[in-house]
Amino acid sequence: MDHSYRQFRSQAEAHEFLKNIGAPARLIRHVSLVGEAAELLIERIRQIGVSFDEEFVRLGVAFHDAGKTLHPEELDVKGNRHERAGEELLKRWNVDPALARCCVSHGQWQVMDCSFEELLIALADTLWKGKRNEELEKRVIAGVENLSGRDKWEMFVELDSHFESIAAGGSDRLARSR
Repeated sequence: MDHSYRQFRSQAEAHEFLKNIGAPARLIRHVSLVGEAAELLIERIRQIGVSFDEEFVRLGVAFHDAGKTLHPEELDVKGNRHERAGEELLKRWNVDPALARCCVSHGQWQVMDCSFEELLIALADTLWKGKRNEELEKRVIAGVENLSGRDKWEMFVELDSHFESIAAGGSDRLARSR
C-alpha cells in the first residue's frame, strides 16, 4: 500500500506547520537553535564525504519536540511525556512515521535501534546547549566510520574537536532560547 504523507520542502515549512498545530513560539525558537547545531554537524560530515539523508536530519530536528505542543511544561522542566505524544500527534497530521519517530528516538536512542540520521538528531539536541554525551558521540563516529570507510581514530580526532566546537557555542544558543 502506497502512503502519501504530508510533504515538507524545508525547515521553514516544518516550522510553519508546527505553528499551525499550536506550537508556541518558544518551541519554534528551540528547534531552530537545535537546527543551527545540526547544520554544523551536517556540513562537517558532508565534508568528510559521507552520504546520508541531510533533509531527514533537518526535518527530524524541526519535529523532534513536537509533543511539547501538548506538554508545554516540558519546555521548562525535564520530562519525556512529549516524546510519544509528539510521535502520535505528527502521525495524526499525516507526517511520515519515520519523521514522527524522531520525537521518540531523540530521547530514547540508547534503547532503540536508530538510523545514523536519528543519531545525528539526538546529537544536535545535546550539543546545541553545550552538553556532550560520550556514548552518543561514539555511535555517531562509528556511523561516520562505517559510511566513509575511514579510520576510527582519525574520525574520532576530527569529529571530537568538531563536537567540542559546536558545544562551545551552547551558552550563546541558550541565551537566545529565552
